[in-house]
Amino acid sequence: MFGSRKFSLDSRGLKYKLKIAFCLMTVLPLLVCTYLISTYILPQAGVKTDILLSMAISIFIAAIGFYVVHEIVQRIVAVATEVKRIAAGDLSRQISVGKRDEIDDLGQALNHLTQRIRLNIDELNSYKEVTSQIDQDIQKRLLVLSTLLQVNNLVSQGKQLDEILKFSIDKIRALTSSQVAYLFFKKVAVAPFELLAAEGVSAEGLRGLSFGDDDPLFARAISSGSQVVFDAGQPAAPEVKKIIRSRFGAENILASPVFLQNRVTAIVGIARDQANFLYQKDERELLDIFAKQLAIAVENDNLARKVRDLEIRDPLTGLYNETFITARLEEEIKRAKAYQRPCSFILLNVDNFQKLKEVFGIPYGENVLKKTGEVVLRNVNEVDRVARLSENEFAVVLPERNKRQAQTIAEEIRVKVEALFKNEKDALQRVTVSGGVSENPLDGVDAQELIAKARSLVALAKSHGRNRVLH
Repeated sequence: MFGSRKFSLDSRGLKYKLKIAFCLMTVLPLLVCTYLISTYILPQAGVKTDILLSMAISIFIAAIGFYVVHEIVQRIVAVATEVKRIAAGDLSRQISVGKRDEIDDLGQALNHLTQRIRLNIDELNSYKEVTSQIDQDIQKRLLVLSTLLQVNNLVSQGKQLDEILKFSIDKIRALTSSQVAYLFFKKVAVAPFELLAAEGVSAEGLRGLSFGDDDPLFARAISSGSQVVFDAGQPAAPEVKKIIRSRFGAENILASPVFLQNRVTAIVGIARDQANFLYQKDERELLDIFAKQLAIAVENDNLARKVRDLEIRDPLTGLYNETFITARLEEEIKRAKAYQRPCSFILLNVDNFQKLKEVFGIPYGENVLKKTGEVVLRNVNEVDRVARLSENEFAVVLPERNKRQAQTIAEEIRVKVEALFKNEKDALQRVTVSGGVSENPLDGVDAQELIAKARSLVALAKSHGRNRVLH
């Protein structure tokens, strides 16, 4: 074994192999030929068998030399070919090694370099994917910011609330790629949540939908003010899934509460019909941001409405106040005079109100006024105007109505107020009203005269036992 390794060319260097090849191809054949010529050809003219044998041996040795050179050249060509393919972009190529010479060293170095290049390219591709994801996140956040600025601009420009809500809900649906986005709103504390805005393919199915505080889908959001999520990570119970499917035609929903004055007054949400879907953190944060933005829009609209109504509305009942109704009555009298048309005025006074308030308290008295005002408002049409005058007085301006028609309306209101409170346990709680009806120009030519006439009739009605209307 030792001898074979000692004389093998495989473990030798390229320089050594080239020297051996040169000797085999030139030096030894040259010496042999010189010897043969000087020994056999020159002294004798004949040709012998041993001469032929010597020449054959010389040719064989030269052929070996050529073979060694050919092998070296072929390996160099093979390495050059692989290098060209690698340079062309085919980094999967590998240079064969195993001869343990300079060409092998070059091949191993090139293989190592190619592997480093592959690793660097993979790392660059990984960075490219990360960079692309970061760029997408930045673009999405910029889009969200742009949308919020658009909503703020709509609010600052004093646009109608319906327009602002519709725009916001549509943007929520688009930004989250949802099937539908929706907003349910509660107008007053005791009212149900009703659909205020919806955008998407299943929006029409939500029209007319309303629900209470104990709704199976949104009860947690309403009671605790926390976000509601039903998806693959937080699956809904079978009966809740049926409700989601029937309402939204979807598998998954995400909803956030909207707070006004520390109370949940609206629910904004999205729905998606996709199996094994999971809402991501950025979608949850986005919906919470829009919930706060919608709260600002609604609160701003409420404040603007209050400013508009501040000087003409009664804060307790929501009816017009004395300033407005007096001016409106004056206008209607002028119009009636110009066109020779009737105009009547009704004044109603809650009987025993001061005693009722003293016995049962101010909140109870205010509740009575609210209910009485609602009865009055329900029994007039859209052109009539209802107001609260003094503490327990209600007034109605009736354009195009004569005294007889006004008397009929006043009597209907009196009967309905009596019916509303007739089942109360305490006799003092069985609220009634006394009323007076006046008409222009029979009872006065201006607003003050008609009001004064009606007040005198109310006083007369009370003196005759209350719970009656005089004209």
